[in-house]
Amino acid sequence: MLTQLITFLIFFAVIGCILYGRRLIKTEKVDAVFGNPERALGGTHWVIVGSSFLLLIWLYYSWDIAKGFYPKSANELCQVAKVNDSLLGLKYQFPIEQRELKSTSQIRQENKNLKKITIEIQNSNDLNNEQKTILIGFITKTKQLIPLLTNENLLEGETKQKINDITGKINLLTENFKKPDYPFENEQERNERLKAVSEEGGWGITKVDAGSGTIENTIEVPLVPATNRGLKFDAAAQELNLISDEFFKLRNHNPRFKNTIKELKNDVKVYRNDLNDSEEVASSYAKNIVKIARRIEFASIYPPNALDKMQNAIVNFDKAQIEAQGGLRFVDIFLFPAGTIIASGPSCSEQGSGRWLPKPSDTLNKFVLMSKPSVGYKEIPLLWINMVDVSKMIGFILPDWIADILPGDYPVHTKDGIVKQNFKGKVLKFVTGDFKLFKIPVPYGHIWDSFLRVFLGLVFGIIIGVPLGLFMGLNRFAKGFFDPLIELYRPVPPLAWAPLIISVLGIDNTGKVFLLFMVSLSIMIISARAGASGTQLSKIHAAHSLGASKRQILRYVIFPNSLPEILTGIRVAVGMCWGTLVAAEFLAGTTGIGFVENVAKKYFQYEVIWITIFIMGMLGLLFDVTLRKIIDKTIPWRGKG
Repeated sequence: MLTQLITFLIFFAVIGCILYGRRLIKTEKVDAVFGNPERALGGTHWVIVGSSFLLLIWLYYSWDIAKGFYPKSANELCQVAKVNDSLLGLKYQFPIEQRELKSTSQIRQENKNLKKITIEIQNSNDLNNEQKTILIGFITKTKQLIPLLTNENLLEGETKQKINDITGKINLLTENFKKPDYPFENEQERNERLKAVSEEGGWGITKVDAGSGTIENTIEVPLVPATNRGLKFDAAAQELNLISDEFFKLRNHNPRFKNTIKELKNDVKVYRNDLNDSEEVASSYAKNIVKIARRIEFASIYPPNALDKMQNAIVNFDKAQIEAQGGLRFVDIFLFPAGTIIASGPSCSEQGSGRWLPKPSDTLNKFVLMSKPSVGYKEIPLLWINMVDVSKMIGFILPDWIADILPGDYPVHTKDGIVKQNFKGKVLKFVTGDFKLFKIPVPYGHIWDSFLRVFLGLVFGIIIGVPLGLFMGLNRFAKGFFDPLIELYRPVPPLAWAPLIISVLGIDNTGKVFLLFMVSLSIMIISARAGASGTQLSKIHAAHSLGASKRQILRYVIFPNSLPEILTGIRVAVGMCWGTLVAAEFLAGTTGIGFVENVAKKYFQYEVIWITIFIMGMLGLLFDVTLRKIIDKTIPWRGKG
């Protein structure tokens, strides 16, 4: 109730202040020309809007609004997650969650493995011709296993009947699921369930020992279904688990397949027993061939159309359960941003949003050694050139959905176990970079990784921070609205944000670049705002009297006047970014100068520590010298009146 009240008060405060601000703009006499810093003074109502907006974001992204208005939504989403988790294994067998049949992908992979091992055997210098012939024979026999599974004529009647039975159970579940009284709970079962719900507590309830007053445990998301809708999904999840277990116990093993794989295993066993110790290579290849055969044996491989009815049944149930969610889907979409409630095993949880002064010679020798691409540090050079295939870059840039939107289906294996490529499949290989092209040199190494992270964070901070800072320096609304947001996080040390950002965005480049962006953003905003606010009024009036437009005043007066502050801010931001980056790479990283220093500290490699300090100092100096040259070229009037 309190959350609801606060939300309403904040909402009305925002609306009220916006309406007041618009009215004030229309009624007050503005005698100051564009660019006058006086125009950005005052605006307390915009401060309220900015602060309230920040509080609303907090309430929204913490899911507190969802908890206040829909307290049972987490429990219902937990039951939905149970269904999706139970259904996921079955859906992965078909082109529902995947692009193709599971059988098709398994056949493709095993054919690729057999082709690879065939080439290795043919090109091996450790095998004689007789061994090669025997091993190739084993591979040929292994390949013969796949058509025995994919041939519809060889599918046993008993297996067909079991598939039909499983399909019938899914269809029956769908019919029952659509009934309003499903799962047909009697009075006693209902009372027992409600009792368990009351004992379990609500969303985020903390249980306390009444005797000692100590916390026993905290229930993140209650498991027992508290509503009729939740009960429906919970019962469906239990039935789906039984159906799924029954399906995955089923194997498409006809007599010909059983005899063939038995003969293959026996032949390989006899062959390996007859080999001596000097023929270890042949024994190893034979062992690998049997491994592939066993994977084929235990895989769920069926003829291309054998499971079509089951696929339709699963799709129909999936549609029914999505429809049954009703308004819960909108609650999940709009009130659970950046995440949802997930089922993980038996529980549901929230998932969203230490010699310190080494000899110089030792340090130099270590630096030379680490600079070698064949050595590096943790098998990564400090800075080198790596040849990267252009196809990999294409696959990284192009989205996969380009292939998905094309008409038609992805290739499906034939009854003979052969996968023929089509146009859509070829497009998919192109957009995923699954092809060979020419290679180009790309910088690679710890130094390059750190340099790139600092550069990207700084560039994003400049691109967003400078325009926003100028806007805040010239506009009352912008200053009032954004100032609370900026001043809230600016005083917080970057290291305080680092664990949170890295936990949310991951330990790769995304989290580190975003952290550096936050560091540079506040500095650039303050620098640009100070530059805009410090513009001499006489210059603005002079430009205005000469008939200059707002855009011209901004371009030829305000922005040039702000450049010294902006460029100084960049210099400050570079230093802050480097310090923050090293700390971030300390906390979580697998590459970068900070990572190197962190590992070196753990193993007391003081030479490496000094190397990293030197590298960071040189890179920082390079940045600063470059910026000073830019300052001298871009604002030669600085300090000359």
